[in-house]
Amino acid sequence: MDRQTLALLIPITAMMIPIVAIVMANMHKIAKLRVDEARVRAGALPDGGLAELDAVRGEMDQLRHELAEVQERLDFAERLLAQRHDHERLPGGS
Repeated sequence: MDRQTLALLIPITAMMIPIVAIVMANMHKIAKLRVDEARVRAGALPDGGLAELDAVRGEMDQLRHELAEVQERLDFAERLLAQRHDHERLPGGS
């Protein structure tokens, strides 16, 4: 290999090392999450895991309820805006 090729490969390799490290770390996290998910599905929860799961389910139910309220309010606001817009389009509307 000539010096120019080697001079080009060294910085490329140096830049690829952190990229590969980041990719490998994320792959490790994904694998760990999949193992944890498989354990939960199999029913092998760690100590206190069932209570934590119930707490998360309760929070999810609360968030769903709050989201439904927000959607209702948004629908109401959209209807009010549509009525105002329609009222302005009508002849004689103020």
